[in-house]
Amino acid sequence: MSGPSFWGKQVLLQGNEAMVEGALAAGCTFFAGYPITPATEISEVMSVKLPAVGGTFIQMEDEIASMGAIIGASLAGAKSMTATSGPGFSLMQENLGFACVAEVPCVVVNVMRGGPSTGLPTNVAQGDVMQARWGTHGDHPIIVLAVSSTADCFDITVKAFNLAEKYRTPVIILSDEVVGHTREKIRIPHPEEIEVVDRIRPNMPPEWYIPYEDNSRGVPPMGIFGDGYRYHVTGLIHDVRGFPTQRADEIVPFLTRIHRKISQNFFDILMVDTELADDAELLVIAYGSVARSARRAVREARERGVRAGLLQLITLWPFPRQILEPYLKKVRAVLVPEMNMGQVSRELKRINQGMTRVETLNRIDGNLITPAEILVRLLKM
Repeated sequence: MSGPSFWGKQVLLQGNEAMVEGALAAGCTFFAGYPITPATEISEVMSVKLPAVGGTFIQMEDEIASMGAIIGASLAGAKSMTATSGPGFSLMQENLGFACVAEVPCVVVNVMRGGPSTGLPTNVAQGDVMQARWGTHGDHPIIVLAVSSTADCFDITVKAFNLAEKYRTPVIILSDEVVGHTREKIRIPHPEEIEVVDRIRPNMPPEWYIPYEDNSRGVPPMGIFGDGYRYHVTGLIHDVRGFPTQRADEIVPFLTRIHRKISQNFFDILMVDTELADDAELLVIAYGSVARSARRAVREARERGVRAGLLQLITLWPFPRQILEPYLKKVRAVLVPEMNMGQVSRELKRINQGMTRVETLNRIDGNLITPAEILVRLLKM
């Protein structure tokens, strides 16, 4: 856990540093990663803090190995995490798919920067939203959360570990260069104020254990290697005992279950934050650092008599359609500012189906969308 001097205290932290504190508070005991701007501070701070509390830090040779290492650590019982930026995230995709199909809980942080390819190593962007959803091949569910402040970096990291453990799935946190490098004063809660969820372990003898057996939750208990629970782990579609299968009567129930364990728990997974949205005529839908700019713009628009509101997306995937639709039905127009050519706005338009007018505000030059830019558009709308 994080240093006891921090518990219950106000501290000045970077977003990247706050993620480390959140991970430690959630019970993370293993980190494997490779340095990459603008996520390197997560590895640097982990390399000091994690061994100090009995955890394990390994700098890997690349991001492919980093993802493999956290999968192995999780199978051995550790809450595990890695952190990277866009190019490294691309390298992680095959092993990320392995974690999805083998149902291995872990947390992957992507502090986004400009791209594609090597991109803009020190500049902010939000171009990895669709990659986070569809980057690994196959028809798989995934949970993706977005942070917009240093306080978010602590709170949402704890939530990410809890969701990973609860639903036996990788959870991706999308940050960005501005969030990762912004320093803010935040309060680190006392341990008793933090909800920490651990994976459900089997309560039967190892010889009775069926590792991928269905149940009402859709989430099988997870046996830990080293505790006597030995089972087959593969990247292939498998039967309830973990062995590869080509049988339709085993393939379909398995894939249906891994989708169901997410879809039947939307109430727990889908998260948004709102400001002045209940009576808004114009709604800004934003995420990440742009949500901070949008929050300021909405307040200034109100001061000028424009009934604007903000809906900040915390859960990006599964896309929070159930939460968004009631707002789309009652507002006059929606503005989606984001630092890409239009990724969340495209998904929003897909579900909007003519309920309201959707406008976009895009920036792709490696600079943050400012409150002034959003305010100008709101006043024109």
